[in-house]
Amino acid sequence: MSATEAIPYEELGRPISGPRALTSDWNRFWHLTFNIARIQWKLRFFGSALGYLWQLMRPLLLFTVLYTFFTVIGHVGRGANARLGEPEHFYGVQLLSSIVLFTFFSECTVGAVASVVSQEAVVRKVQFPRLVIPLSMVLGAVFNLGLNLLVVLIFALFSGVRPMLTWLELPVILFVLAVFSTGLAMLLSALYVYFRDIQPIWDVLTQVIFYASPVIVPLSSVQAKLSHTLVEVYMLNPLASTFQQFRHAMVNNATPGIRELMGPVWICGMFAIVAAVFALGFVVFNRSAPYVAENL
Repeated sequence: MSATEAIPYEELGRPISGPRALTSDWNRFWHLTFNIARIQWKLRFFGSALGYLWQLMRPLLLFTVLYTFFTVIGHVGRGANARLGEPEHFYGVQLLSSIVLFTFFSECTVGAVASVVSQEAVVRKVQFPRLVIPLSMVLGAVFNLGLNLLVVLIFALFSGVRPMLTWLELPVILFVLAVFSTGLAMLLSALYVYFRDIQPIWDVLTQVIFYASPVIVPLSSVQAKLSHTLVEVYMLNPLASTFQQFRHAMVNNATPGIRELMGPVWICGMFAIVAAVFALGFVVFNRSAPYVAENL
């Protein structure tokens, strides 16, 4: 066979296995993840006069437009519904908090889609656990979420929200949202290596998810249109459940939480979906991680 003749693919042997998703050195793994996330977060605002304020402007501008439209024109959260004890009381705080939580979900998933491919030069030359890449995107989104929630807290206190015992639920709510977002981040970043259509498809789906979740429209409006069973099905969406529980626990206890909206079986189903998405994302990413460099 001459040097110019092509060698059949099957005769080349199995692809060379590279680093896997995880490593036995956990200290190195988390140190690397944290530092990559910190560097990327700082570089995002490098050379900017306003720095982090630009990160805050997007949810605030979206909140301003939606709040003006639904409150001034649609009268949501005003008049009779503005009384203390009504589910739509503090509608502005509920709207801002849901936008901030959805922004976190969007940053985790949309940012992670092309994260592995964008680091092609590093992936080809450096041996490190591949899961560091999507996890660093999620951790960077956590940095932004923490700062954005401080703004939500200030706005909530200014609007009349007072500390409640249910605020203790916040770590659990954020943990569920983070696990669900991380699972999707791992799945999307792994699939994008093989299917570049993932990015435009997910961009469209993100917009669909935004309007399909109770971000803008109060859940009371959804309840008025759907039967109780369909509301329970609707609440199987982990985003709908976490947003609604955040409103109940952090803003207004009169707003129904997931215990009032879903039975125990449905709540377990929602948690099962979160666990399944995380497990699927990890399995897909872990299996593809050793061959990422070969497929870029």
